[in-house]
Amino acid sequence: MHFPDETIALAQKIVTDFTAKKWMIATAESCTGGLIAGALTEIPGSSAVVDRGFVTYTNTAKMEMLGVQEQTLTQFGAVSKETALQMVHGALFRSHADFAVAVTGIAGPGGGSTEKPVGLVHLAAKARSGGFIHHEMRYGDIGRDKVRLATLNTALEMLVTLGR
Repeated sequence: MHFPDETIALAQKIVTDFTAKKWMIATAESCTGGLIAGALTEIPGSSAVVDRGFVTYTNTAKMEMLGVQEQTLTQFGAVSKETALQMVHGALFRSHADFAVAVTGIAGPGGGSTEKPVGLVHLAAKARSGGFIHHEMRYGDIGRDKVRLATLNTALEMLVTLGR
């Protein structure tokens, strides 16, 4: 897989910094379909940092694998802050990781609405020690690949920030 230089630099920083601190990461991915775990595992030595990745594209997978509540999905939808929070919490507590990151969004080209347009992504990162970040990103209808890549980079930046 070929990731852009910026992505590889972020992944390298995470692997280097988290290895030094003996920290592990879990990912919970919907719209990125495993790209975050994929970028991290492009880096030699990433096995010291990557505990596991959950690709939960369907609502059923989000509920079964991460413990997202059906009521949350019904009330707020799969692409929501509330779902991202439950995804990151589930990834952290269903793994041996010290940190988790979760993403859920609408990459397009279809699937958007006035309320939730293409390019809307909710990201959450959480440290077992208590640190937490949420971002609601509106990348716009810039194309599926660009939305997914922008989400990947934002998720990696969030891990860098939490790991400071």
